[in-house]
Amino acid sequence: MDKSVDSLAEGRKIIKRYSDEMPGSAGVYRMVDAGGQVLYVGKAKHLKNRVSSYLNVAALNTRLQRMIAQTASMEIVTTRSEAEALLLEANLIKKFAPRYNILLKDDKSFPYILLSGDHEFSRISKHRGAKTQKGKYFGPFVSAGAVDETITLLQKAFLLRSCSDNIFKNRTRPCMLYQIKRCSAPCVGKIQKKDYDALVDQAKAFLSGNSRGMQDKLVAEMQGLSLQMHYEKARIIRDRIRALAQVQQQQNAAIGDADIIALARDQNACCIQLFSYRGGRNYGNRTWFPANAAQESDAEIIRNFIGQYYQSHPVPALILTSHLLEEAALLEEALKLNHDYKIEIVHPLRGEKREVVNEALRNAQEALARHLSIHATQAAVLEGVQKLFGLEELPQRIEVYDNSHISGTHAVGAMIVAGTEGFIKSEYRKFNMTSSDVILAGWPKGQKSGDLVPHSENPTPPLKAGGAGGDDYAMLREVLTRRFKKLQEIDGDAIMPSLVLIDGGAGQISTASAVLADLGIQNIVYIGIAKGPDRNAGREQFFIPGKEPFQLPENDPVLHYLQRLRDEAHRFAIGAHRNKRSAAISKSELDEIPFIGPGRKKALLHHFGSARAVSAAGIDELQKVEGISKSTAKVIYEHFHGE
Repeated sequence: MDKSVDSLAEGRKIIKRYSDEMPGSAGVYRMVDAGGQVLYVGKAKHLKNRVSSYLNVAALNTRLQRMIAQTASMEIVTTRSEAEALLLEANLIKKFAPRYNILLKDDKSFPYILLSGDHEFSRISKHRGAKTQKGKYFGPFVSAGAVDETITLLQKAFLLRSCSDNIFKNRTRPCMLYQIKRCSAPCVGKIQKKDYDALVDQAKAFLSGNSRGMQDKLVAEMQGLSLQMHYEKARIIRDRIRALAQVQQQQNAAIGDADIIALARDQNACCIQLFSYRGGRNYGNRTWFPANAAQESDAEIIRNFIGQYYQSHPVPALILTSHLLEEAALLEEALKLNHDYKIEIVHPLRGEKREVVNEALRNAQEALARHLSIHATQAAVLEGVQKLFGLEELPQRIEVYDNSHISGTHAVGAMIVAGTEGFIKSEYRKFNMTSSDVILAGWPKGQKSGDLVPHSENPTPPLKAGGAGGDDYAMLREVLTRRFKKLQEIDGDAIMPSLVLIDGGAGQISTASAVLADLGIQNIVYIGIAKGPDRNAGREQFFIPGKEPFQLPENDPVLHYLQRLRDEAHRFAIGAHRNKRSAAISKSELDEIPFIGPGRKKALLHHFGSARAVSAAGIDELQKVEGISKSTAKVIYEHFHGE
C-alpha cells in the first residue's frame, strides 16, 4: 500500500540523517521499517555516496519510493572491500528476505551422487542434505532426473551396487540388477574385492571428467583379453565400453565444469534458467522467476542471482552468462574469497560456449512463456472472483480455512493461502486446538480427547456441528480468533486477506461474523463454501453474509478455481490431522517416566507386551528386564501406583 507524500518526505528526512553520518568506505546498508522488519539490503563501494542517492526521490522508481516512505531507521556494516560487501549483501538478503530486494523463491538443496566410503564394497546412491556420510560426493545436480539418469548409466558402465547395506548383508543370491547387467553382485561373491575397487576407482575418474581416458583403457583391456581368448570377460568389457559411449554422446568437452545462466524477459516478468555442466556432462537445469525484478536491469538481476545462489551452492571454475555484466570482475573477486581456485564469469559471443548459452536462453524464453500463460489464466479467474464477490480490486491474498478431526480427537485447524501466482505454501498454517470448548466434549473428568485410552473403556463422544462443546464451530472460532488477533498485533491491515473462504455454510459464516465483530475488524469479505447435496462436486452452495445462498454453473472456471482452493485446504487439514494422530499413537505412558529412554522402553514392551502389562508388574518382575535395575524398577512401579 503506497504511503502518502508526507510519509515519503519523512522517510527522506530519516535517510538524510543517517547519510550525514555515513562513512566513505565499502559496506552494506539496511532499510528498516517501524516494526523492525528489514525492507532492503544493498551494498556500496562508498556508503555515503550510495545512500545519498536515495535523497533524490523524484528520480527513483515507484518501488524505491514506496520503500523510502516505509523506512524508519537504517543499519550499516562496513567491510574491507566491495567484494566482501557483495558477499555480505547476498548473505543478508538470504537471511532476511527483504520485500524490496530481488529474491529467489526456490532455494532447495540440490542432490549429489555419493560413492560411499564406510563399507567394504562402495555403494552408489543419490544424496541430499548435509554431507555427513563418509564417501566421495559428485555434483550438485540441479535436477533429480539428471541424478537418476546418471546413476543408471554408471550402473551399466561400472556395475556398482545400489542396494542398502542391510539388503547387501542378507542377500543369498544375486538380485535382478545382476541379471540385467547393472550390478556385479559383490553381495554373493560374484566379484573379488580388488576388482570391485577397480570399478569404483574407474567410476570416480569418470565422474571427475576423465571419461575419454577411461574408454581408451577399457578398449586396450578388451583387446588384451581377446588375444588371450578370455572372450567372456572381453564381452563384459565391450558392454561397458558401449555404456560409456552412450554417456559421451551427451558430453560437451569444451564446457568442462561450468554453470550457464540465461535471463529472459517479457512484460514485467523475467525468468532465469540455470544449466549445470560437470566434466562436460549436463547435470540438469532449473528455473527461477525472481520477485521484485520488474524495474531492475538484466545485468542487475543476474548479479543478484549469482550473489544469492552461490551462497549455498558450489561455484564452478566457469560461469557463462547470457548478458554482459559490468561487475563481472567484482563478482569473480567476491566468489574467490571463499575458494582457492580461479573463477571466471564470461559472456561468450561465439563458439560452443555461445551455443550452450543460446540453448539455456531458449529454455528460459519457453519457460517464461508458459509462466505468463498460466499467470494470464490465473488473472482471468481472479477477475471472475473479484466480480462474483464484489471485491474492490483483484484479490492479492485469499485465505481458506478448514479443520479435521475424528470424533473430536486430535483436532487441527488449517489455513492455506493463494495469490496471483498460485498457492503460497510458505504461508500455510496449522492450528492445534487449545480451547476447552474444542478439546472437551463429554469426556470423563480430567480426561482430554487426545489422550490414548482403550476404546471400550472410554468411547469417543461424537463431535457435532453446533453442539455445546467440542464442535466444528468452536474450532473455527478458535482458529479465526487466533489468526486475526495475530494479524492485528503484527502489522494492522497491511497483511489482511483480500478474501476469506471458509469450508462450511450458514453456521460457519455466523461464527466468522461474531469473531470479526468481537475483534473490531471490518471490510474483510468472507464467504462460506458448502458441499452440495450428497457431497456432489459442482453443486456447492456459497454463503455471503446478508444474502441468500447461491450456486454457480458446473462448468464455470471460477467455481473450479474455488473448488481447488477448498480441496487444497481440505488436503492440508487432513495431512496435519494425520500427522498429529500418528504422533499420538506412537506415544506411551512409559514416555512420562523419568530415566526411561527409547532403549528401556523397547525392552519393557518386548518383555511385557504392552504398557498396561508394565503398569501391573511388581518390582521383582520389572528387574527381570534387561537394563532395568532395582532403583529404576522402583521408579517405574511408583509411577503407576502413585507412591
